[in-house]
Amino acid sequence: MTFFKNKTYFISGASRGIGKAIALKLAAEGANIIVAAKSVEAHPKLEGTIYTAAAEIVQAGGQAIAVPCDIRDEAMIIEAVAQGVARFGGIDGVINNASAISLTNTEQTPAKKFDLMHEINVRGTYLVTQHCLPYLKQSSAAHILTLSPPLDLRPKWFRHSVAYTMSKYNMSMLAMGWAAEFKDYGIAANSLWPQTTIATAAVNNLLGGSEMMAHSRTPDILADAIHFILQQDPKAYTGQQLLDEQVLAQAGITDLESYAVTPGATLQKDLFID
Repeated sequence: MTFFKNKTYFISGASRGIGKAIALKLAAEGANIIVAAKSVEAHPKLEGTIYTAAAEIVQAGGQAIAVPCDIRDEAMIIEAVAQGVARFGGIDGVINNASAISLTNTEQTPAKKFDLMHEINVRGTYLVTQHCLPYLKQSSAAHILTLSPPLDLRPKWFRHSVAYTMSKYNMSMLAMGWAAEFKDYGIAANSLWPQTTIATAAVNNLLGGSEMMAHSRTPDILADAIHFILQQDPKAYTGQQLLDEQVLAQAGITDLESYAVTPGATLQKDLFID
């Protein structure tokens, strides 16, 4: 119960959904969280801001700093890292959670949407990790965890939304590249993806509404998987394209019914999962 005490994690998109669930899980065991997201004002369709998330993190038992950060803007990333390090003294882990999605085909994906997905998913993930790297090198428990799918080049995953698939696979390629590049520093880099859809605002507002939400799992399943991953030896537990169910099995958790939004419901497999 003391592993996370005084360790610091930079979580992109931590103001709501999966990012906030991860933050609260780690905070419950005393972690410090750099809440880096662009949600500074309440949104009519999206719950919470960086400030409300930070308050919940403190209430859960951790410490938090809320920093406005659109990861498309390198200067904002640099400032968020600087503020987090000034407050907490270092960074032990990076959770690359922020992501943009548009499940549209080539004709229906204008340049603005294409750019948004690549600026957030790929460039943003790259720059967040790059600017946290000097501090990760100083940690004995350094992990980079990127929420992206296992690489699978079968055409069916590209056919209907090639721009989105490219951006998410690029995130996984970054994770695999970093595992090799940072090995000598003792920094772990892995990707993690859910076996089923997760009940988030993206699913509710963009993908399937209340019907798909009912056949999804809560973000807590990813939070629990990450809680296990971050405790592993970074020199050994690295270079993997992980699935949440696989990680929880390693942690000895095989009864996953508690994560279902609707107990007993048939679960919807996530994208990139057969």
